[in-house]
Amino acid sequence: MPRGCPLTAGHLTGLYAAVLVGGVAGVLSILVVLANMNARSVTTTAVINLVAVHGAFLLTVPFRLVYLVRSTWPFGLPFCKVVSAALHVHMYLTFLFYAGILAARYLLFFTHRDKVQFYRKLHAVAASAAVWLLVAVLILPPLLSQYGSRRTYNDSRCFEFQGELREASVRVVNYAAAAAVIGVAVALLAVQVVILVSTGRRLRRACLSHQEFWAQLKNLVFIGVIFVCFLPYQLFRLYYLQDPAEDGCQRAAAYNEIFLSITAGSCFDLLLFVLGGSRRFKHNLIDFLNCLSCR
Repeated sequence: MPRGCPLTAGHLTGLYAAVLVGGVAGVLSILVVLANMNARSVTTTAVINLVAVHGAFLLTVPFRLVYLVRSTWPFGLPFCKVVSAALHVHMYLTFLFYAGILAARYLLFFTHRDKVQFYRKLHAVAASAAVWLLVAVLILPPLLSQYGSRRTYNDSRCFEFQGELREASVRVVNYAAAAAVIGVAVALLAVQVVILVSTGRRLRRACLSHQEFWAQLKNLVFIGVIFVCFLPYQLFRLYYLQDPAEDGCQRAAAYNEIFLSITAGSCFDLLLFVLGGSRRFKHNLIDFLNCLSCR
């Protein structure tokens, strides 16, 4: 995302500004909802961790906006690497928590259980601490030490580390990560389709008034965010890795940056989650679906 590159700067400024506003609004809204949720629930624990992931990433967004507006990076190259890596860490951690939430909900459906929860609140805290310890010890140190370390970069320009992709080992890691995300996403969608078809056949016309059906519809929020925000970047990544650009203003590199920025749109998921739990929204949606079925 270099200086004077109109192909990306104009698009990204508005997108990151929207992400910052919508993300902060989502975090504040979900905190109110979490106060009334079961603290021992696996889903609640995952959502709390999701709030932490979004919150940590949103702290870096203002620095991106400063760079986009000023067209120069005043905070030094080491901090540039931290801010740049934060977007990637946010994407993959968010995806992992999505997969965990969906897996827990699928387990409920196939085992015919009402809820999956920890025995005590302390166990939920310990599980969360273990996840963050794993990230802090095994992921962040090698990522921050190796990220952007294979070439020399200008201190006044940031987010231009595409030259790293010329290294075979870096491309292999990126290919593996993209293939894993795409594979898991398709598997989650396939399972969700099976569950929705099974639920629809069993409940038939009563499905709109049944809590189980609405619980499965909430899963579509996570599935939708995965396919709208994460998969476009991963699919384009498979193409881009074949011949990564050296200059960030080259069309392929610019599109890669735009697709990467779209992953930040996952910060809107908390607003969607709160909206999905709104009774007024549910009643309006039921009326709309009933209206469609009457035509």
